[in-house]
Amino acid sequence: MEELFVPEAEAREERNRVVGGTLYLVGTPIGNMADLSPRAVKVLSEVDFIAAEDTRRTGRLLASIGASRPMVSCYKDNERASAGRILSRLLEGESCALVTDAGMPAISDPGETLVKMCAEAGVTVTSVPGPSAAVTALALSGADTRSFTFMGFLPQDGKQRREALDELSTARRTYVIYEAPHRLTQTLDELIDACGGDRKLAICRELTKLNEQIIRTTLSDAAALFAETAPRGEFVLVLHGRRGGDDWSALTVREHVAMYEESGMTRMEAMKAAARDRGVGKSDIYRELQK
Repeated sequence: MEELFVPEAEAREERNRVVGGTLYLVGTPIGNMADLSPRAVKVLSEVDFIAAEDTRRTGRLLASIGASRPMVSCYKDNERASAGRILSRLLEGESCALVTDAGMPAISDPGETLVKMCAEAGVTVTSVPGPSAAVTALALSGADTRSFTFMGFLPQDGKQRREALDELSTARRTYVIYEAPHRLTQTLDELIDACGGDRKLAICRELTKLNEQIIRTTLSDAAALFAETAPRGEFVLVLHGRRGGDDWSALTVREHVAMYEESGMTRMEAMKAAARDRGVGKSDIYRELQK
């Protein structure tokens, strides 16, 4: 009589088998090489070729696990053209592992375009899960993890950046933001202006590396810290959501602004804070005060 169930060892081997015509999104370490999973090692060692954000960096990763596979580049500026060539090879039955410099592909890194093209062409896409700076930082932050938004890097375009900051100013959920060290102080200043200096923040630096640092603080204190100490390394900012408004909900606009002025804020700062609380523009608060 034939077995009705596949033995677990055989089923596991089937799941781990590298299949032609499949794109594998392989998570790679964000700092600690020991975080590369055994399955990731297997896939990287057996696929027909690897699409890498930086072939030199991926070459060092392969050398560390004793593997050598053909590689093609797939980075931000050539992703669309490269994705077309990779898709053609997948359609011909080759297997490909997509890796970025660190973390999960397609998350603030190349991969999104290729995945979309594969989905439209009916090519199988699967994931070999691995480290993620965003989720790691969120778990370490001490912020509310029940509802959060991953923003990645703030837009550099002026209008889009202002819209993003406006969104952060009134949001009650946690936000996860990536930032480069040379832009950190400017971003902290902009966040203070949008959200107020007392908004809680976790700064996660050099995650999983020897110099890992988790600073749970406020926007104002963070700005003061990095005004004295030059930012270095990779940063993930976990911004707490805006606190609830039970302490001001019964106040008039004039009383609301006065509450902040009594705490030591200037009139302008108090108007901005009241506007944030109420989810309105500063001009709305100003008009109310003129009545």
